[in-house]
Amino acid sequence: MRVLIAYCTRYGATASTSEEIAKVLREEGFDVRVANTKKEKIRSISEYDLVIVGAGLQMFRWCKESEKFLNKFQEDLRAIRTAIFVSSGAIAVMDYDGQTEEMEDHWQKHLVDKAEMYSIDPIALGRFGGIWDYDKMNFVFRRTMGPFRMKLEEVGIKEVEPGVYDTRDWDEIRKWTKDLAQKVKGY
Repeated sequence: MRVLIAYCTRYGATASTSEEIAKVLREEGFDVRVANTKKEKIRSISEYDLVIVGAGLQMFRWCKESEKFLNKFQEDLRAIRTAIFVSSGAIAVMDYDGQTEEMEDHWQKHLVDKAEMYSIDPIALGRFGGIWDYDKMNFVFRRTMGPFRMKLEEVGIKEVEPGVYDTRDWDEIRKWTKDLAQKVKGY
């Protein structure tokens, strides 16, 4: 079974999350292609049995290349099994703070509503942590988000290298992918 993972990323979280999803799917017997939509122009998706669209979120906005991908292939995606996931560094903090209502709004707006906007009925939706990379942020964003560093440390998220905080739960990502593989095999 052929799978395309089409993603865009700002700080690398969605890229490495996509690679981990690909690794797990390959272990499950799938033939997987991973494509960064910022660097590759995808002409057709007709050869794939499953398309996974990944988007990094910044300030609660989708990475624009993933949005363009959904727009370009929306008709095709209605006929192909599709999954969508987002990466967001804010998820871990909202979860830790018990912001259940905000988490539900986040799920609805960035996954459910996005799929409905393009009339796509995904077989799976995923929301994973992301990376806060203060070294790659522009000056204004870094200055605005500076106080958030204390919050990350307060909730137990440590720097993985100077200025970089990784909020992903790799076990959660692997479990989501294995569940997705079982759904696809069950079709």
